[in-house]
Amino acid sequence: MSGRRAGNRIRGPHSALTDFLAANNISAAEIRDSYRQRVQQAAQNEGDGQENGEASIDRAQIEQEQAEQAEAVAQAAERSRKRKRNQEEAIAKVKKSKELKRKASKKSKRGGSDDSDDEDYNELDELYKKAKPLPGQLENCEVCSKRFTVTPYSKTGPDGGLVCTPCGKELTKDSKASEKAKKPVVRKTRRKLESNRLDGLVTQGAKSLQQLCIEKVAQHHLDIEEFGDLPEGVLNRLSEIFSKNRVLNPRTMNLFLRPDLDTVAMHECANLQTEDYSQIFAIVPNMQKLVLRNCCQFKDENMEYMIEKATKLKHIQLYAANLVTNDMWINLFVHRAKELETLKLEWLDAAFDDQAVEAMVEFCPNISRLKLRRCRQLGVDSIDAISRIEKLEHLSLHFNQEIPGERLINLLGNVGLNLRTLSLERFLDASDEVLSAIHSTCRNLVKMRFTQNDYCTDAGYVSLFNDWANPPLQFADFSSNRDIDNSNPEGPEDAIGFASAGFAALMAHSGSKLKHLDINSCRHITHAAFSDVFDGQKQYPCLQEINLSFCTTVDTVVVAGIFRSCPALKKVVAFGCFTVEDVVVPRGIVLIGVPKAQDAIEQFGDSWLNVEQALGAMVEVGA
Repeated sequence: MSGRRAGNRIRGPHSALTDFLAANNISAAEIRDSYRQRVQQAAQNEGDGQENGEASIDRAQIEQEQAEQAEAVAQAAERSRKRKRNQEEAIAKVKKSKELKRKASKKSKRGGSDDSDDEDYNELDELYKKAKPLPGQLENCEVCSKRFTVTPYSKTGPDGGLVCTPCGKELTKDSKASEKAKKPVVRKTRRKLESNRLDGLVTQGAKSLQQLCIEKVAQHHLDIEEFGDLPEGVLNRLSEIFSKNRVLNPRTMNLFLRPDLDTVAMHECANLQTEDYSQIFAIVPNMQKLVLRNCCQFKDENMEYMIEKATKLKHIQLYAANLVTNDMWINLFVHRAKELETLKLEWLDAAFDDQAVEAMVEFCPNISRLKLRRCRQLGVDSIDAISRIEKLEHLSLHFNQEIPGERLINLLGNVGLNLRTLSLERFLDASDEVLSAIHSTCRNLVKMRFTQNDYCTDAGYVSLFNDWANPPLQFADFSSNRDIDNSNPEGPEDAIGFASAGFAALMAHSGSKLKHLDINSCRHITHAAFSDVFDGQKQYPCLQEINLSFCTTVDTVVVAGIFRSCPALKKVVAFGCFTVEDVVVPRGIVLIGVPKAQDAIEQFGDSWLNVEQALGAMVEVGA
């Protein structure tokens, strides 16, 4: 049968490829079926991918819709809860307000009042207070009504609302000012009081109205735009206070400048810059007197501008103008020439040497007042040049370099006759011959200062005052004239310095007119000399101030004698006088420098005690 079937099979033509495939057991049908299967599989995979993409998109959409639906449901539930909560709060507020009103009506009917009423009303206000906006929300400013974004730092206005940043700053400034005004008045510290007293600013009783106004102006200097037409004396006092408080700066400087002024005085210029000095001369070109202390930034350009603008300047006082060169000083004297009448210079280190003084003497013949203190470059040649100034009336010298005594004698011989004030400080080589030259040449002195010398003898001072043709002095300063020997603090037998005999001669000559006496650190004046001069019988009717500091022989008896002998006395300074105890100060007198540990450094006279009563009280205390 199998053969029959094979014989009945229809066979087509065979190609070489067919025979090859058959020989190698490769079926073309299998190849075709495999190809078709791969095509179908690829088609099926492509269809599955499209179906999966559509399915993922549909799934994302479904999830989003479900999330939105869940969020909507949650929001609806939250709104429902919030609505219910608000309703409950509103109902509670209404109930509480009714209860508070009912209580208030009962109180009013009874006519009674207690602290609980205010609490009830405050609670009622709190019930209806609007909640504050949260940070990030918009709100209208309570003060200016502008729209602004609320921040955690937004401040609360006076009515409880929020305010914008500018208004908040203003409210803060106002609140600080009100708090400062509410603070109790604090008394001046002891340090401040003692500082004033050491400066000689000691007052009794209430201050004058003018002084109070001046101090108030200085206290609020930042709020002042101008002083107006204040007199020059008041302006100078204001300048002194501004300078002491260190508030004189480029802004406050303009308060002291007016075109009609003829005097500009600024006593602390450390805060001024170079351009500020030029501004002074631009605003006040007609000034005749200029006072600038600690003018550290005053330079050549300022001096040149002053020469150009201030053509009427006659009186110049500059302290610490160290940036002005020597050539510019000479230029000043050349251009000012005959106009310059007063020159006061102090604390000059690098410039202003002997050549500048020579130029001053040559080109400025009308100088009548000269003050040169602590100018390091000045020496003997300057002394010789000053001796040629013919119109000199006021002379004050304090040199750092050593000056031989004979040069001072030559100076006094040439200018001493016209001098009205003479101040020679720290001339260590000045001997009794210098005092003798003063005695023989000076006839018109009213003020004399001769200090810090350990060469002149007590006998030399006696010779100065005995039979001196000069009128009585009104101001005498002989402080720190003493022998300096640590091994012999009492000094030699023949006293060196201003000692007992010289002191007695001074008071005998000038006691009738003397107003100010300074003999501090003259430790060789004995207790007997003080007791003899101030014995209560001798009277010194004009003496107002006396400085006895570090005169160790001064005791309570001497101070009591001073009270008796000086009816016009106002102030006694006695630092370092440790034997002054239990002093009862008469009215109108201030005793400074002799406190006990628990006392103030000054002691004011009692308003009801005169001199005799005070001395009587002192005797009782001593007994």
